[in-house]
Amino acid sequence: MRTGKIPFRFDMIDLLNRARQQCARHVGDVTLNLPFVSIAVSPKDKERQAARKLVIRLADRRVLSAWECCDDCIDNSLASLREIRAILVDTQVELSDLQNGSLYLLVDAMTLGIRQFLTYEELLNRPDEAPAHRRFGEFHRPPDIRQAYFDALELLRGHLSRCLGQVAAIGDMDLPQDGLVKNYQGDWHLDAYETLPLGEDR
Repeated sequence: MRTGKIPFRFDMIDLLNRARQQCARHVGDVTLNLPFVSIAVSPKDKERQAARKLVIRLADRRVLSAWECCDDCIDNSLASLREIRAILVDTQVELSDLQNGSLYLLVDAMTLGIRQFLTYEELLNRPDEAPAHRRFGEFHRPPDIRQAYFDALELLRGHLSRCLGQVAAIGDMDLPQDGLVKNYQGDWHLDAYETLPLGEDR
């Protein structure tokens, strides 16, 4: 069950400022919509090709849409998120000569989101050496910890879905740009992000 709570906020301030600086003087044929910021870019052919490959590899990942209910589900989703992060890093390596490009920036936003989510999860997780809790039976995570994880995963899914929609735009793919994963589409959930300092959002 999801509560709709926001257990933590993504901090993308440095990345968003970098996006604006990189694209300040650009007139592009593709508009990317990020939290608080829209930028115009002109992706290179290599970026378009890499974007298509990334969408194909990630769009149908179960962890981005499946319904979790127990500790085994959580453990499996954590493993899958680490696999996704490895794919994203591979893409960054592929784009090592285009680190100032729009696709590298979006991939950076995705890896940053996963990293911050995993940091939050580590704060929630009880140590393996902790004794079994009498109240929670076979579950090694108390119900409130599991619920906080599920709520945080909802935020991450929305973040990754909307990032992938922008990746699809770079790849010139006929896919929803407001989110690639069903149920995680629409405008950016701005309450899930640290707000840009006054005067920096546009």
